[in-house]
Amino acid sequence: MLSRLRERWGDEIETGGIADRTAIGSRVFNQPDELSWLEAQIHPLVHDEIGKWFAEMDPSTKVAVVEVPLLFEGEMASGFDTTIAIVADEAVRAERARARGHAGVDGREERQFSQAEKAAHADHVVPNDGTPEELQERLGELLERLTA
Repeated sequence: MLSRLRERWGDEIETGGIADRTAIGSRVFNQPDELSWLEAQIHPLVHDEIGKWFAEMDPSTKVAVVEVPLLFEGEMASGFDTTIAIVADEAVRAERARARGHAGVDGREERQFSQAEKAAHADHVVPNDGTPEELQERLGELLERLTA
């Protein structure tokens, strides 16, 4: 995959043999054609990896979690038994993304469903406006309900 990225955008999208997510983000999130190209490269690979992971899973596994950032936008929700939207206020999300150094936050948000839309599509909704510990507690409670 890295060779495809270098071929498309040059060596500056790589640092030490690893894709530079900030450099890639700044290229794609405000350029819809470039983002579409990237998604066309990545989505089939992700789909194959998820399928392989499920196929190799121990049959006694009770719960398996897959994080899919564009689950509903990419119309992939039907491939899962249940869906969970972890939602936070849009301003909180933007601030968190900027704090992690994500470039092109505004362009990225334009491509995603709003938090309300994700919540409307999901089977379960977990708020994430607090601390990581609070999120972990909420997810733990949901897991208990799902496995009861």
